[in-house]
Amino acid sequence: MSRRWQTVLGLAVSLLLLYWALHDVSASEVWRQVTRANLWLLAVAIALQTAAFLIRTIRWKVFLTPALPDPAFRSRFASICIGFMANNLLPARVGEFARAYALSRSEPIRVSASFGSLVVERLFDAVTLTLFLAAPLFLPGFLIAPGLGDQIIDKVLAIMVIFGGAVFVLFMLILRPRMAGRIFRTTVGRLLPSKAADKIVQVMESFIEGLEAMRSPRLVLSGFAWSLVHWLWGALALYVGMLAFGITSPGYLGAIFLQAVNAFLVSVPSSPGYFGPFEAGVILALAPFGVSDDLAVSFALAFHIGSFAPVTFIGLYYVGRMGLSWGEVARSEEIVEESD
Repeated sequence: MSRRWQTVLGLAVSLLLLYWALHDVSASEVWRQVTRANLWLLAVAIALQTAAFLIRTIRWKVFLTPALPDPAFRSRFASICIGFMANNLLPARVGEFARAYALSRSEPIRVSASFGSLVVERLFDAVTLTLFLAAPLFLPGFLIAPGLGDQIIDKVLAIMVIFGGAVFVLFMLILRPRMAGRIFRTTVGRLLPSKAADKIVQVMESFIEGLEAMRSPRLVLSGFAWSLVHWLWGALALYVGMLAFGITSPGYLGAIFLQAVNAFLVSVPSSPGYFGPFEAGVILALAPFGVSDDLAVSFALAFHIGSFAPVTFIGLYYVGRMGLSWGEVARSEEIVEESD
């Protein structure tokens, strides 16, 4: 899909989800809830959310180890902030490409290897967040309205099946890369033009290079440990943010569930900044705990806008500090593809 159509699709999805999240919500009630919120607690929540990028920086070193044993902390942190800034301001989710490209500009690593490490990161995220999504459903304190429980559990199980399949495919790429390539060529590859099939195999090979980290048990355990720390920290930020709005019934368990729901929803195509998916995710995740849509939207908008600003400004600072041009950031997807 071309960048133009990705942008159009993302904008359409965001508008639809924003309409769904806001169409029955009273603007005056949302403003009243925001003005009544504990702004000190909200500030702490935003600070915790911003600090999560430091944890993400530490974790990325684990996934970079096979290609770059000792990357500088500052280079990793700057690249991560540039990537998230790009996702906040630019269409078509170029942030991951911008992050990989920025690291290759400041450290001795090829762009394809840098990008491959992000595939590993997403794999660990998918496994961790699937557990976060499912666990609260089977623990005390998750109260679902009558008739709604089966629907939610069915959807969660469907998501687990989808991501379980994706994890299986990725592990096949890691453990049996040649077999995976042969299977692709003899199945899907036969349905595609030979040039397109060759291009996909080439991309698979660059992914596999990044996935080398998975073959070390030490790195696997370290990757999972840091993934748990990262996402539990993110849940803590959400929990403190909920407390700022007097949302106490979900507790930290509800914040873990919210973290997973939101992470999956913001992964769908959307406008820059994930506006729409984030707000819809908060409503969906807090509804089983009896939180009203007005209150959920008030918290979602305040937390979202508050956490949007710091990483965006930090990312813009590092773009200038690293001598990158805005055009390079915007074209980073093309640059990564050309490097492969």
